[in-house]
Amino acid sequence: MKTLELVAKEIVDLHDFFTEWFNGTAARDQLEPRFVSRLHKDVQFIPPEGHVVGGEALKEGIARGYGTNANFRSHIRDVNVRYERGDLVLATYTEFQTGAKVSAEARNARITTVLIEMNAPLTFLHIQETWLPASVRDAGMPDL
Repeated sequence: MKTLELVAKEIVDLHDFFTEWFNGTAARDQLEPRFVSRLHKDVQFIPPEGHVVGGEALKEGIARGYGTNANFRSHIRDVNVRYERGDLVLATYTEFQTGAKVSAEARNARITTVLIEMNAPLTFLHIQETWLPASVRDAGMPDL
């Protein structure tokens, strides 16, 4: 499988897990294999609001979110590999969300940049999200 296909599959699979997790339809024992195992020990997450979240806080926040949002849906598109060097890949993608309880708006869109280590499993080293303006969101929002 090519790098873009591997990265796109990982990103889509991870967001499918988030939907199942927040909806409460994923088995509780899936947090480790489907999420935690995909995070580098030094991962940093920067949500669209701009603060830095370390790996432990990110894991705890996702764990607390189990079953809290039955209406949450997300859709990933426009996955692009921007840079590759050795076993590191820098990629971007667009995420559309509806029913989001912890975001500034329940219906939102963001562009995300990720730095991924291409091991087995692929691991996320850095994740940064940026809000997309409402005009861009509204022009591209899929039916979720």
